[in-house]
Amino acid sequence: MKKLLLILNCMVVANLTIAQQKPYYTQYILNNYIINPAFAGIENYTDIKFSYRNQWADLEGAPVTSYLTINKPFSKEQVPSTVTTMQTAEENPYVNNNDFGNVAAHHGGGITFITDKTGYISRTTFGFTYAYHKPISSQFIVAAGITGGFSNVNLDRTKIVWGSLDPNDPAIGYNSGDLRKVIPEISAGLVLYNTNFFIGASALNIVPGKVNFVKNDIYGDFFKPHVFVQTGYKIYLNEDFFVVPSASLQFINPLPMFVHLNAKMNYKNLAWIGAGYRLKDNLSGLAIMSGINVAKTINVSYAYNSTVNARLKTYVGNTHEIVVGISIGKKPESCPTNIW
Repeated sequence: MKKLLLILNCMVVANLTIAQQKPYYTQYILNNYIINPAFAGIENYTDIKFSYRNQWADLEGAPVTSYLTINKPFSKEQVPSTVTTMQTAEENPYVNNNDFGNVAAHHGGGITFITDKTGYISRTTFGFTYAYHKPISSQFIVAAGITGGFSNVNLDRTKIVWGSLDPNDPAIGYNSGDLRKVIPEISAGLVLYNTNFFIGASALNIVPGKVNFVKNDIYGDFFKPHVFVQTGYKIYLNEDFFVVPSASLQFINPLPMFVHLNAKMNYKNLAWIGAGYRLKDNLSGLAIMSGINVAKTINVSYAYNSTVNARLKTYVGNTHEIVVGISIGKKPESCPTNIW
C-alpha cells in the first residue's frame, strides 16, 4: 500500500509540475480576468475577487491555490452601464441594449496576487495589468490587455520525507539559498464582447522561464506558455431565468488540448446554479457550482469537483473552491455583477 501511494504521489506531482504549471479554476466564468488580462476594466466599477481552492482534499500535499484580483476602468464616466452590467428590473431583458456607436474608448487596469502550493513546492505570483477597450461597431467592443510581473518559486526542504533517499540530492539543492528563484511573468490577451457574448484568447507565461535550484543545467523545469481560448453566451429563457453556456480550451505544448465546459442558470440575478466538465487529463471530472448575491455589492459562490477516475478518487478525494466578489463604485440602479 505504501508503494502504491508513493507511486500515485509521484504521478500527481509529475502531472502538476509539467502539465499544470498554472493553477486550474473551476469557476473561471466568474472571473475571466484571472486568465485573460484583456478583461481588466470591463465593468463600470472596481471589481474585487478572492478565491480559495483546495484540490484533491484527501491527498497530503495536494494543490492549494488562493488569489486576489482587483481591476477597474479608467475614465469611468465613459464606460456604459449596459456593456456588461445586467439590466434593471424595469428593463425588458429580451431587448438587445448593445449600442456602442457613440461610446468612447476607455482604459482598464488591475493587479493579481496568486499563491499556489503543491507539496513542498510553492509559487507566488504578482502582476500589474493594463487594458484598452475600443468599440468597433454599434454592437461590439474589442479589448487588449497585458500583464507584467514576477513569480517567486520556493522549495521547502523541511517538508520532504526522505526515508531511505539521499537528502543531498542535487536536484533540489543543498541549502536554503538554492531553493528560491524569481522568474518574470508576462501575459497578454484579446477579447471581443457585448452585453450577451464574449470570445477571447490569452497567453500566460509568454516568456518561458527555467527554474533550477542548482547551477547544473540538467536539473530544473521550464514554465511553459499556456494558451487559452474562451467563449460564452447568455440565453434568456423567460423574464426570470437565463442560461450561460461557456467553454475554455487550454493548450500547453506538447500536451493534448484540455477542454472545460460549463453552464450556469441564473434566477432574477439573485442566485445561480451550474455544472461543468473537464476533459483530457487527470483532472477530468464533474463539477457542481452555486452562487448567491448577498447584496448588490457582494456575491459568494462555491464549486465541488469530483474526478470520474474511480481508482484515483479513492486516494485523492474531491475538490472544493470558493469565490467571493466585492463591487466598489457600482451604480445603485445596476444589478449584480457577473453577467456571464
